Amino acid sequence: MTNDSSKDMKNCNVLLTGATGGMGRAFSQLLFSKGANLVLIGRDKSKLTLLKNELLASAPQATNIIDTFCLDLTHTEQRTHLVEHLTTLPFEINLLINNAGISQLSFFEQTTDSDIDRIISTNTIAPIKLTQALLPMLLRQPSAQIINIGSTFGSIGFPGYSAYCTSKFALRGFSQTLSRELSDTNISVKYLSPRATKTALISEQIAQLNKALNTTSDSPELVAKELLILIKQQGTERYIGWPEQLFVRLNALFPAVVGKSIIKQLPIIRKFAYQS
Repeated sequence: MTNDSSKDMKNCNVLLTGATGGMGRAFSQLLFSKGANLVLIGRDKSKLTLLKNELLASAPQATNIIDTFCLDLTHTEQRTHLVEHLTTLPFEINLLINNAGISQLSFFEQTTDSDIDRIISTNTIAPIKLTQALLPMLLRQPSAQIINIGSTFGSIGFPGYSAYCTSKFALRGFSQTLSRELSDTNISVKYLSPRATKTALISEQIAQLNKALNTTSDSPELVAKELLILIKQQGTERYIGWPEQLFVRLNALFPAVVGKSIIKQLPIIRKFAYQS
């Protein structure tokens, strides 16, 4: 693929989960503009239809295909129906982007059983099981990629996000393990780690905390450009933002140093985490 062509992904057939969210929309727009065929996955059929129509209207001469499928990825039966549906398409998926995810700011003692189940099921278990279900199709391709969308909080444990951090730590571990396991196959497994991003996942409560901590938030469009770089590069991980990239590396080598810095912020974090 050439980087300067407007259709440099015309041989790319993408299944994108969480397509109607902030990052999902930005991913869809950029990948479609580059010529990729898209299968857009989400829980809201009307939002999927609206997104499809917007994409088609943005490029009326485009010949690449957009397909949509509405389901809850945490349900085994619905995932099975998705895989069956994919066999009816005129192309086979060669790029799986596990983007769907949810977040919540609350201290662990406040977090309910259902909150934990919902976050872990959506952010970790669903992408793992979807990846497993699509492996036979991906292995049939001359080359294929699996990209898991993680988070800075998949590398740094941060107060107020116990379930979310756990889910993203697990997704990062899954990505690393599967990358090594499939290293002698046609499939590359990659991990994209955005920092705070301006999407619907950022509630007013989280936005206020980020402001109080002077946390930089990126646009979904910037993250989409980083995704495109990751798709084209040989490396298996890409971390977005500075000083977040530094903190990730420091936390891996000297977790106590990063821990001390975060603990100093604990009173501010607690203030916003306990807001009703």
